[in-house]
Amino acid sequence: MDLMDFDQPQLYFDDPLAPEVETLLLEAGAAYAEGDAEILLLRAYLQAPEQLVVLVALYRYYFYQHRLGEALKVAERAMAVSGRRLGLPSEWQRLHPEHIGHAVLRSMGLLRFYLMVLKAAGYIELRLGHADNGQAMLEKLTELDSHDRLGGKALLNLVHEAAASAEA
Repeated sequence: MDLMDFDQPQLYFDDPLAPEVETLLLEAGAAYAEGDAEILLLRAYLQAPEQLVVLVALYRYYFYQHRLGEALKVAERAMAVSGRRLGLPSEWQRLHPEHIGHAVLRSMGLLRFYLMVLKAAGYIELRLGHADNGQAMLEKLTELDSHDRLGGKALLNLVHEAAASAEA
C-alpha cells in the first residue's frame, strides 16, 4: 500500500472545533512569545481532550520548548485517540500490516497521522536516550510503511550507524 496514494476528503484537522476551543488555540498562538501559551493550550485540552488539532498544538508547544518528556506524553495520547478511531490495537507493538489494511478503509488521512505520530514518538524516544524503544518504534513504522513514504528508514539508518560507531 502506498501511503501517498490517496484521495482523502477529510483529514484529522477537519473535525469541527467548538468556538471556545478555537479561540483558546488562537489566543495560545498569539501568547506564545509572552510565555502564556501553555495554560491556554491546557485549557483547550481540558475542553477537547480527543480533538487532534488540540493535541497537535500542545505537542508542538512542548516539542519546540524542548520539553520532550511532555511532548512524548502528548504524542502517546494522539496515538491512542487516532488509533482508537482507526480500530488499531492499543499497543503499537501489536500492529501488523493487516491492521493497516483495515485502517485504510476507515481513513487514509488519519492513518497517515497515526504513523507520523509513531515516527515522532520514536524520534523523541531517541532524543531522550531511550534508544531501544525509539529504534523499535521506527522499525515498526518501516514495517508498516513499506514504500517509506513517511521517511522512517532515514532515521532508522542513523540509529544503525550510531550503533555501529559505538561498537567500533
